[in-house]
Amino acid sequence: MKEHSLLTDIEFIDGFAADLSEDYASAKSYVRDIPTQALVYVRSFTHKLTFALASHHGESFSSPNLYDRIEQLNKARVIDVPTVRALHRLRGDGNRGAHPEKYHLTHEQLVKIAEKSIRNILKFVTQLYPKYHSDTPAYRFEEFDALVGRDLCYRASMQNDADAQYLVGMSLKAKALMQNEQEQAISHQSLPDEVQSDSVNRKASALSTDVAFQQAAHWFASASNRHHHALYEHGVSLLHGYQGTPQAAQGEQIILQAAEKGVVDAKALLGYFYLVGGESIEVDIDQSQQWLTKAAMAENAEAMSNLGVIYYQQQEYQKAFEWVSKAAQTGYPHAQFHLAIMFEQGQGCEVDTEQAWYWVKEAAQQGQLDAMLRCGTEILNNDNATDDELDTAERYLQDVVKYGRNATAMMELSVALADGMLGRIDVVQSAYLLRLAKEYADEAHLEVIEPIWQSLSIQIDSVIDLNPSEQELEALQHAKTILA
Repeated sequence: MKEHSLLTDIEFIDGFAADLSEDYASAKSYVRDIPTQALVYVRSFTHKLTFALASHHGESFSSPNLYDRIEQLNKARVIDVPTVRALHRLRGDGNRGAHPEKYHLTHEQLVKIAEKSIRNILKFVTQLYPKYHSDTPAYRFEEFDALVGRDLCYRASMQNDADAQYLVGMSLKAKALMQNEQEQAISHQSLPDEVQSDSVNRKASALSTDVAFQQAAHWFASASNRHHHALYEHGVSLLHGYQGTPQAAQGEQIILQAAEKGVVDAKALLGYFYLVGGESIEVDIDQSQQWLTKAAMAENAEAMSNLGVIYYQQQEYQKAFEWVSKAAQTGYPHAQFHLAIMFEQGQGCEVDTEQAWYWVKEAAQQGQLDAMLRCGTEILNNDNATDDELDTAERYLQDVVKYGRNATAMMELSVALADGMLGRIDVVQSAYLLRLAKEYADEAHLEVIEPIWQSLSIQIDSVIDLNPSEQELEALQHAKTILA
């Protein structure tokens, strides 16, 4: 069969289920330019696919939650284990699109995740095809392009298209948030004599981040009176001062308007404001619970988690466990770590150390810093840890240092590098991390740092006395200078 006579991948998806092709096509079109939006469409696709599978088997869902729906199909034996895993994988990828900065992801990493999700959708639908149709047609994959960004900019600027203005704003916001996180992170790999040039690079990057925030705010404001989600983002931009000085009270009131217009993220944020208080909003637990419940029922993971926090504070642990579990199952890392603690302490459930450790590891894999510190430390203290596990421990602790400015992680990593626990000895990096720990330490940390500092100094002097090579001597003297 000639290639031009084959179905395209979009036509292939349309042939499987017509109501899936629009989300698939949209997701694919945004992969290169706005990967966060592509992943949002991947999540929508997964919702619709799950519904299509249920309808085919006469199954009605009892929950709006995607995780619950997948598990309901699994328990009803409507889908097999590989299908369950594939759906959860797509669900997890979709979650990353909503808040990429919370997963410590760069634009390039998001593009790779989005591309992989599209490939996984095709592979998955190819496997499902013969189960629901008589035969599986051949198709050709049309490569990703980067045209949608230019088209959106044209529509936003020249046609005053509110939807395009909102999407351009979201692209700029995602870029700015990810850049901002990288700028705020500690470069633990930068040695002292490199810090000055690193600072210059950060200042240049910060300028581009500020510009991206300002441009995002402009487009949200432009579309806000015609686009409900843009209205919400306009409120957020005022709240955080994307264009300069924050205007919290005005931002909160605009977010209230967006919530009343049905924007789920606005409902979740409004519920949070009523939980902790804001510039113009006083604490009102009843109002918080109402708004968070509305957002949670619409599958907002942060709302589920915060609803769990309300019940937890009220010591209604069973209800807290229910909502924290739901949030954790959506892939929300903070809820996953909270759930681990509840399993560990038997709050709203039986004590289950295996489940506790499972959720700690899940949260760590998703970039939750407390979980990463816990996992990294546990691995370093395990005499039977494999090389792969030690690599994971080092990566986790590096990220906790980089994004969390955590003195404990700095000390753990410093000792591991000095003692050769990671398969090598690096006294220069060990000394640098220990000095960094001293900068971020509280009084309790300082008491622990002092003997480690003395021990490392003695270790360096002892190795110098052994007449090391010229290169080794240079590194040792460098480390000694850092500790001076």
